[in-house]
Formats: sequence, structure tokens, C-alpha cells
Amino acid sequence: MTRPIIIDTDPGIDDAVAIFMALASPDLEVLGLTTVYGNAKIEVTTSNALALLEIAGRSDIPVARGASRPIASDYLGPADFVHGEHGLGQRKVADPKTSPIKDDAAEFIYTSALASPGKVTLVPIGPLTNLATALQRHPDLPELIDEVVIMGGNALVPGNATPTAEANINNDPEAADLVFGADWAVTMVGLDVTHDIIMDHACMGRVTGTGTAQAQLLDGALSFYREFVEQVAGIEGIFMHDPATIAYVLNPELFTTVASPVRVETESFSRGKTWPLLRPTDMAPEAWQGRPNINICTEVNAVEVMNLIEELLVG
Repeated sequence: MTRPIIIDTDPGIDDAVAIFMALASPDLEVLGLTTVYGNAKIEVTTSNALALLEIAGRSDIPVARGASRPIASDYLGPADFVHGEHGLGQRKVADPKTSPIKDDAAEFIYTSALASPGKVTLVPIGPLTNLATALQRHPDLPELIDEVVIMGGNALVPGNATPTAEANINNDPEAADLVFGADWAVTMVGLDVTHDIIMDHACMGRVTGTGTAQAQLLDGALSFYREFVEQVAGIEGIFMHDPATIAYVLNPELFTTVASPVRVETESFSRGKTWPLLRPTDMAPEAWQGRPNINICTEVNAVEVMNLIEELLVG
């Protein structure tokens, strides 16, 4: 039995790695890609999603275009300095021959869940605007979803977009607070673990050296991403943020988790911070009362996660 998933994405270099991983796994069925602004504008992320599927030979998988801005604020703008002007490094991929489907992302998520109630896993690896929109339109969505595995947030470590906030959550804190407050099973694969999952130079060489169209795209994209990460973080390699979600879906035993309600700061200088409740629930301040527990990843077997990433990308 394969596990049906929808990847909500803003491709994005590490998004591309995550998508290629999911497509390569015999244990996953990618029902569709839903796109959102974030690493680039929605026009770019949607084109990139279509192009990635073409490169992988999977244009049969639908792409649903989603939100172009947050639900309650202005879009902070593309992360060109991380992902390049075109989202996948500095070199623009060829324009896709296919187009998005008629339904938007929120509607595609709901109709897919309705068609297979209790079976679909959502894997959002960008801002959470599409999921929040789907929740607002369809309050019964949580009872139709198996699990939501999110790349985003930082429970016990600093942020990467600001001193307090992780980039995906920082793009739409109001949406994130809605998603974390809904009554469904949510796992947060955030900076607490993704900063420990590093693709080193040797692994990059193996991933980009297979001669496939996928490897050729990753060669330029990962090189661009590597220059940014190594300059900013002072490491030799690149963080595997988004791919960590696919690794979790495939093998959650590689991660250590704690259960806690989470609130997302929307007002102060710590806007975008994901705040777990690190005390007994009977001592919960009012803001956390009545909130469901979130499954927060706090530790990871990074070596085995990287082995899984390489296995899926190289074979």
C-alpha cells in the first residue's frame, strides 16, 4: 500500500529535492502539487512545480495554483538571495508545456481529501496560506485528513528569517496559527532538526552526477544554494529543510518528538515565532488553552535521513 500525499510547495531549491524524493519513493503516491508564494512569487513557483514534474517524467500529476499573498498581511517578497531569481538557482528552467488545473490549491486539497477520507497526508513545505484558506472554506477538512507534516517553525532554537522566526512561518504567521490550532494530527519538522541534516559536498556530487535531467537541474540549483548557506552559516554543505518532511513521512522513527500545543506569535517583534507550551497543561496560559497537541520534532538521526535522501535521489 502506498501512502497518498499532497505536497504544498513554493519551489525553491530544497523543495525540488523533496519533490524528487517523493516521486522516487515506491511507498508514496503524490496526488498533486499545490503551489504557494514564498521562495518566489506564485507565478514562478507554479511554473517551477510544473517544470519539475516534466523533468521527472510525471506530468500526469496535477498542479493546483494557490495563494499569491498571506491571509492578513503583505507578501514579504522572494528569497532571491537564497534560491536565485528564478527560484531554482540563477538559471531559469525551460517553460513547462503543461498548465495548472482549474481548481485552486485550497479546493484541490479539499476535494482530494473528500475523495479519500482519512487517507491523505498533507506535506506543506512553504507558507501555510493554502492550508489556512482550505480550513476557512471547509471547516470539516481536519476530519478528512490523515496527517499534516509541516516543514516550518522553531520550538527550542533561533529562527532563520529573523532572530525568532523560521522563514515559512514568518511569511504568514496568521495562517500558521490557524493550522496549528485545527483539530487534526500535525507534525512540525522545524529548524530544531533540519539544521542538523546537512548534505555534504561528496553527497552533492553523487546526487548531481548521475547524468539525468533531474541531476542536471540539481547541479546548478544546489551549487547556488551551497554558496549562500556556506557563507551565512559557515558550514560545508547545505541544509535539507524540506526533504526532512519526506524523510519523516517515510520513516518517523528517525525522529524524536515531543507533544505540545503551539501558538504562533502574530503581533510583536517575535512575529512568526512558534511557541510550544513547555509546562504542564494544567498551568497553561489562556492563549494555549484548548489547543491540540502538536507533534514537534526535537532530535533526528541525521545520518540515516541523509542515507534515505541519497538512496531516493541516486538509487
